[in-house]
Amino acid sequence: MEETLPATEAAHIPKQRGASLLETAVRYAEDRHWEVFPGTWLETVDGRQHCSCGDTLCDEPGAHPADADWATRATGSATVVRRMWQQRPNASILLPTGRTFDTVHVPETAGFLALARLERMELTLGPVTLTPARRMQFFVLPGAAAKVPGLLRHLGWSPATLDLETLGEGGYVAAPPTRYGSRGAVQWACRPTPANRWLPDAEELVPALAYACGRDR
Repeated sequence: MEETLPATEAAHIPKQRGASLLETAVRYAEDRHWEVFPGTWLETVDGRQHCSCGDTLCDEPGAHPADADWATRATGSATVVRRMWQQRPNASILLPTGRTFDTVHVPETAGFLALARLERMELTLGPVTLTPARRMQFFVLPGAAAKVPGLLRHLGWSPATLDLETLGEGGYVAAPPTRYGSRGAVQWACRPTPANRWLPDAEELVPALAYACGRDR
């Protein structure tokens, strides 16, 4: 079911083909205690895939909120999640940021460079996704969106010069195996495992991420 980049540790989150979107969404709520909510989905019309929102020029086909009140619909209740996907079995799986985690986003090339550096430093990483837009999203403790600009300036970097972004309260990310139309699916670059249940603070990752973005620039 899920396209997953190589990793060494078995994950509780389904990574094999065959698990349904419903089962995966429930696992995110049960195993990680993440809040989730259903997004749009892909529909095939005349042999072409379109976003269920009806916009043929949709920027995030099949991978954005389906309801204006998505922030209040997001839930960590496995029972409610199951009911949501029973009603919309093809809905994408979206996770609100700023609650159980924030995310730090960098280009794919910088992300892989940072991953190698962080592993050499033997730092425990949280989950990391790779999107079809060739961006890597590092899951960190909530509060990162507010502190990262100051951390970058302290390290001697101007936030405006680095391709490094954060998402906190009011934002969301698409979780594997959500697909962005024909662009492909979100994948795990670093899967959720029992070992990374406790997320790192952004302060632990930002030096390596900023260095990698500077090199990539």
